[in-house]
Amino acid sequence: MTQDTARRRVLITGATGGIGSHLSRTLAEDYDLVLHGRDPDKAAPGQELRVADLADLEEVEAVLEGVDTVVHMAGASSPESSWDAVLEANIIGVRNVLEGARRTGVRRVVLASSNHAFGMYDRHEQWPVYPDQPPRADSLYGVSKVFGESLGRFYHDEHGLDVINLRIGWFSEDPLDAQEDILRAMWLSPRDCTEVVRCAIEAEVRFGLYYAISDNPNRRWSMTNTQLELGYRPRDAWTSLPGAREHVVEGGAPVRDSWPRGS
Repeated sequence: MTQDTARRRVLITGATGGIGSHLSRTLAEDYDLVLHGRDPDKAAPGQELRVADLADLEEVEAVLEGVDTVVHMAGASSPESSWDAVLEANIIGVRNVLEGARRTGVRRVVLASSNHAFGMYDRHEQWPVYPDQPPRADSLYGVSKVFGESLGRFYHDEHGLDVINLRIGWFSEDPLDAQEDILRAMWLSPRDCTEVVRCAIEAEVRFGLYYAISDNPNRRWSMTNTQLELGYRPRDAWTSLPGAREHVVEGGAPVRDSWPRGS
């Protein structure tokens, strides 16, 4: 661990959620972590949460005091989230995190975006998908992630805030549970999740849009810039797991017309 890394204070929002709780364990040796949540009763044993409603800017500013980098994982996480859910958690909440970061002198924000910001390309099987294509959300959840990316661009251009957007695929302990090829294709393993977030914290680049997926052979989303600009090297692939067998379909296995509902 370098001296610079040891001094870096990193806030993880949504630290009691699936990805947030994973990162709160796996990044603890590398950084001085500050953990955010809305419900102190959900804290793990021995874990202290800074409690704040992200819809309240003053509460957000209090949580951000003394922080160098924010890893923003809090928010509505289902592609079937309602408008009211994404409005408060993913639109007002992300604005307050970015504005609070600006006001309190935070250096960098790592935003959890999603493949669903581009999910219509998947529904219509228009692959490959590149990070600089026009957004094409597949749900109100995806729309909220497009908003977060755009707002992050504004805060970088207008205020000089570092903003790294990670278009996170499907985070799961066991991708073989999935019945759909597209879910396995976008699998992000826990180990690779930790690594790509660490790369986003440490990279010299100050703004970018990056897919965050494991090294799956059926992946349809380009990670060239994730690898070149962030230095990310995925180590896992769902096909390497015991019992895995890939059925190769030229051009990619078809996606149901109702994607992503029920996923």
